[in-house]
Amino acid sequence: MKLRQVSDLSDFSRGHWLRELLCRGEEPSRVQSSPDGQHLLLLQKSRPPTLPRVVAFQRHSIAGADLERTWQPPQPALVGLLFLQSPVVPGSWVLAVVWEHGRTEVWHFVVAVGWQLLQTLELCQGARARVVSVCSQGASLVWCEERPPLGAHSDMSKCAFRFCVCARALEVGEQGVRLGTVRIVLHNSPEYQVLASPQHVFLVPAAAAGFATTSRFLLIWHPEKAKFTITAPSAGFIHSKVLRSSSESDFRKLLLGSVGLLSGFAPLDIHTSTVSNSGGLLLVSTKGSVNVVEPDGTQRHVFDLEGGPLAQGSPVRLKTFGSILACVLAGVLYLVDQNNGRLIEKEVLSMKEVHFLESQGEEDSIQLLTQTGIYSFSFSKPEDTSKPEPCLVEMVFEEACRYYQRRSLSSSKLTVEKLKKGGAFQAPVVLAAILQHSLYQKQKPARSLQDTYAKLLSTLSLELQSYMSLELLKTCVVCAPESEVESYCRELVEQEVSRILQSDMDKDNLAYLNSVFASFPKAAWKATRSCLQLQQNGDGLLVARATPEVWKKVLCQPQLEEVGQNGMVPLFELICASFLRFKPKWLPSFVELTQQYVSNSWSYSSKEGPEGRVPLYKRALGVLARRNKHGEADDEMELELLLCSKRPKAVLQALHLLIRLKQWQRVVEVAEKFSKLSPLLNKEIFTTLLAELAQHRELDPYLDRLWPLCPAELTASDILTMVLQHLPHSQEDPMPFSSEGNQLTVGLLKPLLQRVVQCPSVQEEMYLDALQSTTFPPPTPPREH
Repeated sequence: MKLRQVSDLSDFSRGHWLRELLCRGEEPSRVQSSPDGQHLLLLQKSRPPTLPRVVAFQRHSIAGADLERTWQPPQPALVGLLFLQSPVVPGSWVLAVVWEHGRTEVWHFVVAVGWQLLQTLELCQGARARVVSVCSQGASLVWCEERPPLGAHSDMSKCAFRFCVCARALEVGEQGVRLGTVRIVLHNSPEYQVLASPQHVFLVPAAAAGFATTSRFLLIWHPEKAKFTITAPSAGFIHSKVLRSSSESDFRKLLLGSVGLLSGFAPLDIHTSTVSNSGGLLLVSTKGSVNVVEPDGTQRHVFDLEGGPLAQGSPVRLKTFGSILACVLAGVLYLVDQNNGRLIEKEVLSMKEVHFLESQGEEDSIQLLTQTGIYSFSFSKPEDTSKPEPCLVEMVFEEACRYYQRRSLSSSKLTVEKLKKGGAFQAPVVLAAILQHSLYQKQKPARSLQDTYAKLLSTLSLELQSYMSLELLKTCVVCAPESEVESYCRELVEQEVSRILQSDMDKDNLAYLNSVFASFPKAAWKATRSCLQLQQNGDGLLVARATPEVWKKVLCQPQLEEVGQNGMVPLFELICASFLRFKPKWLPSFVELTQQYVSNSWSYSSKEGPEGRVPLYKRALGVLARRNKHGEADDEMELELLLCSKRPKAVLQALHLLIRLKQWQRVVEVAEKFSKLSPLLNKEIFTTLLAELAQHRELDPYLDRLWPLCPAELTASDILTMVLQHLPHSQEDPMPFSSEGNQLTVGLLKPLLQRVVQCPSVQEEMYLDALQSTTFPPPTPPREH
């Protein structure tokens, strides 16, 4: 059996830094791999001045934004990194980062976009709670938290039982991440380290628990049965108790009747503990003895490590691969058969620090992460070492799973494995065969396709060439020197934006576009102009020659629960923000162009169109409102956006804004222009201006232009009533002849009143024929006897 190197870490993003962190070895660090094996998370607790940190590294084939978090005391430290399965997409997962004060960040990774924060949640209910240990059990988080006593001088014997073990469901769905209600598993307990197997949770006493009796036994929680098992493995003591009510979850009540017996047992000798893949708890004693505690509380001896007693600071790495237990101690790798305790292999390693990784789908191989790379042990004969399926082929099956799942009436989850083996769906299988042939064409030129596949390949040849050129460009971006990165990125962004606008605007694509616009704003702006074909004509007006399909992508407005997470906004808002940043004068014209397309494509009252939800001018105003600074240019932009919509409410809002800014010349111009749109809007505008006229004399120079705007249905009494309602209230009794020049006089209103009196009202015209009749009133009809 030989150690074979499978990676030198160069296939990971920032591989040189990963190697450097592994080589430092200042403090024992922890490494976790994602369920798909494409990510490595390194948690390093460094000495000052270097800050402790957690860093994520991913393979180049799924490049994207990196994840790195640091903290410095007295800031809350990181307690746990947990990978949780997401039920939305089969085989997908999310990362839960749990901090000491209970704050939990849920991250997920999107290919070519990177790490994105889905949501930040508060795990604990109390503000003073402190998480000391956390694990994931199924779809729930289980943790042990410290609840400090309220009194400053509390009894220390009671302070030892200030911890609480809790559980809470964490649901990841299409609408986001949601925490369930807190379930108190055990309260008034000492400090425990929680370790989860698929069906059970082991509670191991912490080394610093500070209470002698509690360090003599283990607790095993069975969530489905609401049962606790108390076990002292070395003494063969096992006692189980079902908790029928929440009051029985008190630690002291749980031990009632067993304290006397437990106090006579020897304390547990635990140096290292972890959970095996079979669901048992592996314990390594300070003497080097390896035992496994089964979920029913029984203990079985497995193996004795060589080298004598273990020092407290010497790390022991444990990992089970099928029936094989792998253990690394002081640079020596032990491979032991768990079933019979037989030593299969003992290998002296030349590496300073070793971490076990998950072997994807291979129980007969072990993967090790060292400072120089990833190495593999294999227990079976080497099979065909040809390259695995390309990433694009895997993406085809994953996308096909999502496509068929959305259209399936069955509640069962469709996985990639079922899709490959089922035979019911031939389209992804055919496409995968074509892609494998095309992508492996250079390595294996003798490989042939079926005749039907060859015809499809000729049809897809242009699309495949476009994809291959795009992948080549991405590789150039990754490997290019800093001086050339900007030009490569600009070209890449243009191709990516164009590609997204030609595909379905789902949540993932929208998140990807948000990332592109945030990382490369100028390149994204140029790509948007190119895709929409925006330019000025000879008259200086903005025109767009985009296709209807592109317009639909621009106007696509996802559900409210799909936006707002981690700052994600719809595409229309992204484009408006680009206009504000690079070409603000074009924004009102763009909104007007968009409204013209909407009016031609959807009816005014259609709820399916974008105008059936939030008007476009309001969406553009929302982008304007999110700017940090607000100046005169923003007021002008707000006016232009309101007026370009030509909606009655927007026009009135713009009129009030102009009045607030005291731009009276523009007030009159807007009134004259938009009063022609509808009689109702004309009446609203005129009554607004008449109310202003009653309060001050700023509009007096424009009275000759205001009086023609008076609606025909207004009478002299209506006008006088409105004027009296809006006259400014004076503190003193009004004088018959006031010396102040800001009061409204009858002389100013005289031209308006004469105009109203001379013009016949609408009601008079309606009843004019009846009033001019020769027989008025009409004769009484004859009575019937």
